Amino acid sequence: MSVNKSINDSFHIYDTTLRDGAQQEGLNLSVHDKLTIARHLDDLGVGFIEGGWPGANPKDTEFFKLAQTELKLKNATFVAFGATRRPGVKAADDVLLRALQDSRAAAVTLVAKSHDRHVDLALKTHLDENLAMIKDSIEFLRAGGQRVFLDAEHFFDGYLSNKAYALEVVRTAVEAGADVVALCDTNGGMLPDELSNIVHEVLTASRARLGIHCHNDTGCAVANSLAAIEAGVTHVQGTLNGYGERTGNADLVNIIANLELKKERLVLPTGKLQEAFRISHAVAEITNVAPSARQPYVGVSAFAHKAGLHASAIKVDPMLYQHESPQSVGNDMRMLVSEMAGRASIELKSQELGIDLGGDKALISRVVDRVKELEGKGFTFEAADASFDLLLRTEVAGKRPTFFVIEDWQITVHQDENGKVTSNATLKLTANGEAITSAGSGNGPVNAIDTALRSGLEKFYPELSKLELTDYKVRILEGRLGTGAVTRVLVETSDGAGEWSTVGVHENIIAASAMALNDAVTYGLLRQGRKPE
Repeated sequence: MSVNKSINDSFHIYDTTLRDGAQQEGLNLSVHDKLTIARHLDDLGVGFIEGGWPGANPKDTEFFKLAQTELKLKNATFVAFGATRRPGVKAADDVLLRALQDSRAAAVTLVAKSHDRHVDLALKTHLDENLAMIKDSIEFLRAGGQRVFLDAEHFFDGYLSNKAYALEVVRTAVEAGADVVALCDTNGGMLPDELSNIVHEVLTASRARLGIHCHNDTGCAVANSLAAIEAGVTHVQGTLNGYGERTGNADLVNIIANLELKKERLVLPTGKLQEAFRISHAVAEITNVAPSARQPYVGVSAFAHKAGLHASAIKVDPMLYQHESPQSVGNDMRMLVSEMAGRASIELKSQELGIDLGGDKALISRVVDRVKELEGKGFTFEAADASFDLLLRTEVAGKRPTFFVIEDWQITVHQDENGKVTSNATLKLTANGEAITSAGSGNGPVNAIDTALRSGLEKFYPELSKLELTDYKVRILEGRLGTGAVTRVLVETSDGAGEWSTVGVHENIIAASAMALNDAVTYGLLRQGRKPE
């Protein structure tokens, strides 16, 4: 495990995804997951990676042991997290402090109480003893050669309750040798103006180097962090993608992007911000927490445009409706096609898909009218690029790209006496001028149709074995025929090299599914370089 040598120590980007972020409901990381995420964070160029609490639980203890030999960091310093010594115990005799020392982490962050009520009710000790715990713990770790940061837990609530004591916690930590005292808005209840005022007062009243650690319970974690930085803190803590308990921690990517792009303050190694989109989504895959499409900067919708009026302006200059270039964070601009689409939206989207409409006004108008007609029936193309691609090709060529035709299909669903449910599909197809009857079984009707379709076509198109249905979404639209309703199905398919989405709409969910699967297979064959019949 290496120690970062290149970090600019005048300002710290401190990541706590592996510790505080891992406290998010439903987020469970294995030791291997933590090692992989740590490498991604290092690739982003953060200055410090907090790995967890060695000695407090077996997983973190194992992680720190493996990190000593398996975690080769290029940009970051590895940090262990723990608490000050227990009341009435010598620092050298405290098992958890010893574990922090034994972790061989170059730096340690200690959490300490700075709210008088927490000292009384949670620690069940005296205010003076809490100060002694802070002093003794910092001095013990410093004597062993480790750099020490202090997280002043519940600082802002404590400052409002007992200003003198909260300030004394800061002074004690500094005098004992803490490099940074991070002021924690642990309950996430502060607003930017009041937080900024308190930071300014603490800086004025002490000679401490201050940091900030914010939670998002008021939706202000990023704003509070930026306000604290503006007030003078030089160490900011957060998590990738805003992971964390309750409503999460400050999203470190947002903070970094705002500092670099809005404040022109370089806080990562040059060029690393352009890795933000890739790393944000790579970590989301590991955590198995679906990324928010509307996440600032790195969400897939962050630079997506839908309104026709916007598209007309973007066609002239993309920056007329974008606050930053998406490439600055490794993202892309996307055009969405919907009933709101105008000519400019269609032109830009066709360019994005690599289909040249040649400036043909009549053709573009036909596509616009067709999109609006279909969306009026329940289709949506903003989430189904592959179906829109096929629509464009159909309008350009005057006919749909076709590899096969589904002439007839039948689905049966059976539950046996043991409660096992199976679905069977029979399809009649025409492909390469040949009539085909194929059958397939599956754990549901859609799986059965998919199996039957591919088994019938595989002798003509063996590359269909690469295709895999990766997601299936159903939405019931408003009722139109008394108690009837229209069903919209979105299917996501992969060939191992990329993914695409298709849509089907019908009163019958199986018919809608067959429609979406037809588009998915047709588009998949086009991706494989096949020429339509």
